[in-house]
Amino acid sequence: MPSARDRFLAFRRALPRPAFLARQVVRARGLDFAVFTTPPVTGPPPLLCVNGGLLYDHTLLWPALSPLAGRRQLVLYDQRGRGASQAPPGVRAARIEHDAGDVRALREALGIERWDVLGHSWGGGIAMLGVADDQPATRRLVLVDPVGATSRWLDRLHDGALARLAPAARDAIGAAAELMARSEDLGQYAEHYATYSRALYPAWFGDAELAAVFSPPRAASRTGAAVAARLRREGYDWRHRLADLNVATLVIHGERDLVPVNEARETAALLPRARLALIPDAGHMPFWEAPEQFFALVEEFLS
Repeated sequence: MPSARDRFLAFRRALPRPAFLARQVVRARGLDFAVFTTPPVTGPPPLLCVNGGLLYDHTLLWPALSPLAGRRQLVLYDQRGRGASQAPPGVRAARIEHDAGDVRALREALGIERWDVLGHSWGGGIAMLGVADDQPATRRLVLVDPVGATSRWLDRLHDGALARLAPAARDAIGAAAELMARSEDLGQYAEHYATYSRALYPAWFGDAELAAVFSPPRAASRTGAAVAARLRREGYDWRHRLADLNVATLVIHGERDLVPVNEARETAALLPRARLALIPDAGHMPFWEAPEQFFALVEEFLS
């Protein structure tokens, strides 16, 4: 049987060249956002793609999601203070709820009446919160290995990751975590958090050989670091906000993800119109680890 690495490489080689991304600057909620779109497609509504990672820009999902662009227009963007988008004033006060509020604001600024939304990882949290406040304008919601509706999974993340990593990566994580704990300057914290995230990156994959194909993304964001620090320090509980999220939702989750499968089960049970699809032998990146199954699930649901 072909390895996960071989299956991924064969899938990517069979794809056409990714669609061209057009870039524009969109003003929303007093900030300039870098927005990227594939060519328009007649019929289906556009699909907003919200990346995770808290530190990273839209390239975390592009060209990974390019197979979806053949049947609909994709809309990607750099979140506030990440990539090419403007940072908000008072960065230390940044919250994930601010990112969620940008979802509706961007839709309105782009002149889109109705769209579908896909969120991955922390982007799944942003998508859930954003769609909860903009339900009439959202046709369908796809959550790909989303963070849980509460922060309890964070307590198990560190130890779960260490068990999957080589000694050098474990040492790098430990050193970065110690520096983060001592950092009082947000800029220094952001740099240490970026180092921590890069060292942790291979642990998100269910297959170590496939993980070695990808270079850990390099990015530092004071805005993203402030959001991450607040979530870890204060925790969160979104259940009361999500219980009324009455949009048709597909929750896709890799069974070997560091975010426990039970979190996905509970999210699917919490949302009134959600169903869960588990992908065996996949970790946090099912669009790479099990692309045939992942894209078939998304296409069927959106169609």
